[in-house]
Amino acid sequence: MSLLRQPILLLSRSEQVKKLVSTLPVSAGIVTGYVPGETTQAAVDATARLVDDGLAVTLDFLGEDTLDQAQADATVAAYKELLQALAQRGLASRAEVSVKLSAIGQALPGDGHKIALENARDICRSARNAGTTVTLDMEDHTTIDSTLSILRELRKDFPETGAVLQAYLHRTEADCRALAYEGSRVRLCKGAYNEPESVAFQDKLDVDKSYVRCLKVLLAGQGYPMIATHDPRMVQIASSLASRYGRRPGTYEFQMLYGIRPEEQKRLAASGETMRVYIPYGQEWYGYLMRRLAERPQNLTFFLRSLISKK
Repeated sequence: MSLLRQPILLLSRSEQVKKLVSTLPVSAGIVTGYVPGETTQAAVDATARLVDDGLAVTLDFLGEDTLDQAQADATVAAYKELLQALAQRGLASRAEVSVKLSAIGQALPGDGHKIALENARDICRSARNAGTTVTLDMEDHTTIDSTLSILRELRKDFPETGAVLQAYLHRTEADCRALAYEGSRVRLCKGAYNEPESVAFQDKLDVDKSYVRCLKVLLAGQGYPMIATHDPRMVQIASSLASRYGRRPGTYEFQMLYGIRPEEQKRLAASGETMRVYIPYGQEWYGYLMRRLAERPQNLTFFLRSLISKK
């Protein structure tokens, strides 16, 4: 499957292929099945539908690795528009936002770290005014220290700001211990970037073992774990661990991507669990979809399989 990486990356830059993918009946189903649209309105409408089904939501305005100040500013503006729209629709109590720091200036030359921090503060302020919260998405391993540093600064004024940790990295169990304190919200996912062996587990079983070790740390701690997985076995293990550590529903939550296992999402919500759906939206959907496939091409099989059975 690794042979697919370069061809997929090349396709991600093609406007012609984007148009084809979004207009062909089967391909259009792939797009709308995982990205509800390009506009704030489309994202808010999708949020309303999920909230009506008893689900919570986190929204990601697509875009990352920007090296353009104007684009970073536009991304901040898009989040502020989204937060205002969520508040106006009465959805803010059930919907937060997820922000990639590289989309709001982290990678800008010179003062990127400082720019990203100030932009993140702006979004956090708007989120608090709307009645909701922000979670900082984690990206590749080269950005982790900067992201955690920005998180620490933000939590001085916005202690509700969430973090994301990726279980396939060797360092993550220690990061979980550092963040498992009272009031700390931590999303644990397996990880989606193509990381080298020097920093990340390469074998699926090793990643799974790390995920469970990290789950134990977070569920035994004083924070609020956000368990991001589509793996049925991990959902079962997480439920068992939550019971072992005396966790009541509402003191942790499950998270899954928009369009992935929607029936399982509804089942968890109906059982009394908090189930949050991650909604990506915006004009950068094509690059997002293709990059996810390129980073871990085995996802291609997962996406195709989920089209056949969305359970």
